[in-house]
Amino acid sequence: MKFDGKLGVQQRVLTSYRVPFFDLLAGHCADGMSLFAGQARPVEMIAGGTTQVARHVEARNLHLFGGAFYLCYQKNFIQWLHETNPDALIVEANPRYLATPAAVSWMHARGRKVIGWGLGAPKPNGFWKRFVGQFDAMLAYSQRGADEYAALGFPREKIFVAHNSVSPAPEKPDDRPLTVHRATILFVGRLQARKRIDSLLRACAELETNPRLLIVGDGPERAALELLAKEIYPSAEFVGAKHGAELTPYFQQADLFVLPGTGGLAVQEAMSYGLPVIVAKGDGTQDDLVREGNGWQIQPENYDALVSTMKNALSDIARLRRMGAESFRIVSEEINIQKMAEAFVRALNATTLS
Repeated sequence: MKFDGKLGVQQRVLTSYRVPFFDLLAGHCADGMSLFAGQARPVEMIAGGTTQVARHVEARNLHLFGGAFYLCYQKNFIQWLHETNPDALIVEANPRYLATPAAVSWMHARGRKVIGWGLGAPKPNGFWKRFVGQFDAMLAYSQRGADEYAALGFPREKIFVAHNSVSPAPEKPDDRPLTVHRATILFVGRLQARKRIDSLLRACAELETNPRLLIVGDGPERAALELLAKEIYPSAEFVGAKHGAELTPYFQQADLFVLPGTGGLAVQEAMSYGLPVIVAKGDGTQDDLVREGNGWQIQPENYDALVSTMKNALSDIARLRRMGAESFRIVSEEINIQKMAEAFVRALNATTLS
């Protein structure tokens, strides 16, 4: 499947975890792909990346204000369009990025299409309706996001779901035993307050089965969490930040992956190792990944739900193995960067040929 033209893609920043996807997408474009992305603020501590196939052009990001009032203006957006001259453009559908409307107008003045790519619309109001209305089509991270765009009146036939993914289709993991003496729970991610790792420690302390708890990652909360663990769950193992192949042995040792707070790109990676998952409900991207057959979604900040769900999960190891097999099937057959790239190309072809 190919897009018969040159593609331009705008991002606020180029993150390391998106590089494989953008290189894969570039390979689907007959005349190549140019990626326009700048640098994050130092306080964000976002790991950047380097593309091999997509041509990355540095955006000059001007960061304005902060917190709920944050805005970003990409000063050389129109210059990049002049120099790249793309046949189609995909942009982040985020109204905080102030240069986007001018870029859309530049493309439309030349009879070319622009596709917005986003999580969805948080509020079905006039502002969001006008903002989304400037695009020729929408790419949504999830079905929930697609439904939110449709609720704004955006034509359903012009909305495409490209399930958010950061990993390729995996190889089949090794089979795990159907019985275990002591189950292993795994967390992988940045150690920060919104991840609710403190709740995970407290929940483990309530479990009579005394599971092994592996916490992989680093961050501003690490020292406080290690101190808390000494008080309430001293057997918890903090192994520090691990990346790439370094993560493999931890996923292989685990019986259950738990993400008690918001965010977390490691969920899909855990599923690729055949792990059932417990996650807090978030922006909708988890809805498509985590289903009754492979895991549990709980309300964020609901500690009692976390404890009861962990108890339920660990009460039947044979069931956990069946759920892990379903996790693997989902990321192998339905949600991976190959499927995501194919969805982008379908959206491009349907939009530019209409």
